[in-house]
Amino acid sequence: MKCPFCSSLENRVIDSRLSREGDVTRRRRACARCERRFTTYERVEEIMPLVVKKDGRREAYDRMKVIAGLKKACEKRPVSITTIEEVADRIEQFLQSRGEKEISGAVIGEEVMRQLYDLDKVAYVRFASVYRSFQDLDAFMQELKELVDGRGNRRQQPVRRRPEPTARERSRERD
Repeated sequence: MKCPFCSSLENRVIDSRLSREGDVTRRRRACARCERRFTTYERVEEIMPLVVKKDGRREAYDRMKVIAGLKKACEKRPVSITTIEEVADRIEQFLQSRGEKEISGAVIGEEVMRQLYDLDKVAYVRFASVYRSFQDLDAFMQELKELVDGRGNRRQQPVRRRPEPTARERSRERD
């Protein structure tokens, strides 16, 4: 590993730790020449699908683009960078679980919106307003109305009602 300060290739590992999920190894290193310390992160390089854009172009999946979109949506919101990176991890896991070599950009966008809906409603609306390119105020207001009504981008679960008590059960309750 090359030292970021003096570019020396000689260094030693002081400490190694696994992330909670066990998919990233954090290593604290010390340079043998300048003796400064730095941290490296190791993760398994997984083959991500190609992204098929709206115009038909194909490009490599770029984690940094997803993180940039999430950061922009979560700007000035109480969402930490760690949380944003965890969301990006979940999106990557989702893409890999599909097992496809190519995936539509729309699928990625919808997954980002689903993750943001669960994370922060304001960030969700910000992202949706750019991603869905609302043509007019009415379309935007309809999305907000659905969000307020609790239906934004998800199926509303039917309300389960307790069955009406039978006459026998009502008489027991009175006693």
